[in-house]
Amino acid sequence: MNTSLISRITGILLLIGTLPLVGLSQAPEPKYDYKEAFNPFFYTNNGTEYRSASGMPGPKYWQNAVDYKISARLDDETNEINATVTLAYTNNSPDALDFIWLQLDQNMFSQEGRGHLIVPLTKSRYGDAQSEFDGGYDIKSVKFGSGAAAEHLITDTRMQVFLPEPLKPNGGKTTITIAYSYIVPTHGADRTGVLETQNGKIFAIAQWFPRVAVYDDILGWNVQPYTGPGEFYLEFGNYEVDITAPANHIVVMGGELLNPSEVYTPEQLKRLEQAKKSDKTVIIRSAEEVTQPQSRPQANKELTWKFRLEKAHDVAWASSPAFIVDGAKINLPSGNSSFALSAYPVESNGGNAWERSTEYTKASIEFYSNKLMEYPYPIAVNVAADIGGMEYPAIVFCSYKSKGAGLWGVTDHEFGHIWFPMIVGSNERLHAWMDEGFNTFINDLSTEAFNGGEYYRPMGDANRLAQALTRPDLEPVMSTPQNMQERNIGTLAYFKPGFGLTLLRNEILGPERFDRAFKAYLDRWAFKHPTPDDFFRTIENVAGENLNWFWRGWFKYNWRFDQGVVMVITDSSDPSINGMITVENFEKLPMPVVVDITTESGEVHRVKLPVEIWERNSKWTFKAPTDEKIVAVQLDPDKVYPDHNPDNNRWEAPAQ
Repeated sequence: MNTSLISRITGILLLIGTLPLVGLSQAPEPKYDYKEAFNPFFYTNNGTEYRSASGMPGPKYWQNAVDYKISARLDDETNEINATVTLAYTNNSPDALDFIWLQLDQNMFSQEGRGHLIVPLTKSRYGDAQSEFDGGYDIKSVKFGSGAAAEHLITDTRMQVFLPEPLKPNGGKTTITIAYSYIVPTHGADRTGVLETQNGKIFAIAQWFPRVAVYDDILGWNVQPYTGPGEFYLEFGNYEVDITAPANHIVVMGGELLNPSEVYTPEQLKRLEQAKKSDKTVIIRSAEEVTQPQSRPQANKELTWKFRLEKAHDVAWASSPAFIVDGAKINLPSGNSSFALSAYPVESNGGNAWERSTEYTKASIEFYSNKLMEYPYPIAVNVAADIGGMEYPAIVFCSYKSKGAGLWGVTDHEFGHIWFPMIVGSNERLHAWMDEGFNTFINDLSTEAFNGGEYYRPMGDANRLAQALTRPDLEPVMSTPQNMQERNIGTLAYFKPGFGLTLLRNEILGPERFDRAFKAYLDRWAFKHPTPDDFFRTIENVAGENLNWFWRGWFKYNWRFDQGVVMVITDSSDPSINGMITVENFEKLPMPVVVDITTESGEVHRVKLPVEIWERNSKWTFKAPTDEKIVAVQLDPDKVYPDHNPDNNRWEAPAQ
């Protein structure tokens, strides 16, 4: 910088208290420290052969795999499931494994379950502290492929199976078969349960079999107990599932139905095939037919439904005699198609409600397939249940009471989860924001696109949002969901990170750079297990921007943002300093500067300054691009930045 210019600006700053037309409200006490905000050492580890410093999987990246074969029977009178699961596990890690950890999520609903014991007496999504329901798994046997009994130890929602000899690294395989049963909880932490309808029960069945925990290069075995707030972290594999249910039930699962001729009537089969070719919703079983015995095959007391799902890290299903069923074709960018299927009771039909579910499912998946990555599964099932909204591969559960914008919103949100975290398999137990926040961000894009914006409502004034998003009592976004107050999870896991990505896309990087980097992240980590650093590094490397100040302030810490106008010189006898404007960063979070300058003639000049002005300054002085007298200065004129104190964003010349 020119030394004479430095001297001039220094002199200007010394004159702040004496020059005319410097009238602003009392400035807050500054908290900004540029050394802290732009500290270059954001990352705490270097790249490795498993995870590149560029955010890509490294040349020796690995993850383990597991395939499941499950046979289950549902008793709709006792709400009991009896099942056998055989899991074929492959150890692709460089380590020999002496044991394998499995997740037993249903044990949360035992009276002794940690998840039950930590439910507060006040209302909670995750349970009722006063409930007398005593659920959990009854593990009948655990055996290896040889038939030998497997030594195992159950601790709350985890089971440790001890191997007779270490499982070899780099491809060692073992098989474990577990016979078990459990009673389906009526309200299973808003993720599984039983809904009574006028035409029978709806069973939403999830987290219903012992699943292998992830062994990775970050923590080794991921053994965080399931207590409700933290969702899932699971290995990818293939599923073969047989479900035996009462013959009057219709069963739907996230997967390809292998024996439709055995479980549907000839007329329903005809309609099913028609729906798979139709862009409009086709009724497969109507509301009137629900109460007609001939709408189900005249068979024995039970029917067995056979399904297959590939390249997924979980599987879920639903069963009921009360289902209306309809469907339509999903068009994919490659020219292939998938199939949208909806199952709901008569209580959910009509009045702009579930009769539009298939339309919403189709639109949501087609949007994300074109915007992000092609949908990978042969079917997408939306089930009306007594669950606010919950996602599993190729199937979601949404509230049977939802309609209109609410049903679009929950359907779109839950199917958005197919991309995050069903395709990009991040650790939801630890990093809920990489699941819910990313999804909240893409939901805003899809809602704007759906049906000409039928349900779209712009995010609105970010200054107002900042009051909620950066409250001093909030935990950081990068807290685990178990480490957040339950009332804060909606803000910290969903809205704040979602807004942060919108801010990054629209104001900091621009849509072109952000979209390319965001899609690169998805492409790199599809069907893999990324960490927060993998995301941060990918965005920085592909977009070509150092964003440590943003990750640090918005995600790692709960920093607030407050810029203000502190000086305007517009009526000085010295023309060389007329039009000088000084802004200050008062709070700990920096941001770029956008300012509108209005002159006496009514002309408005917009000035944009990069975030780097705060890299070694807490105040910044610049000259307006006009020689006219300035009558008003407005920071953040479009109100897109999360400035929680907008009172100091505007300066106006005193009336003459």
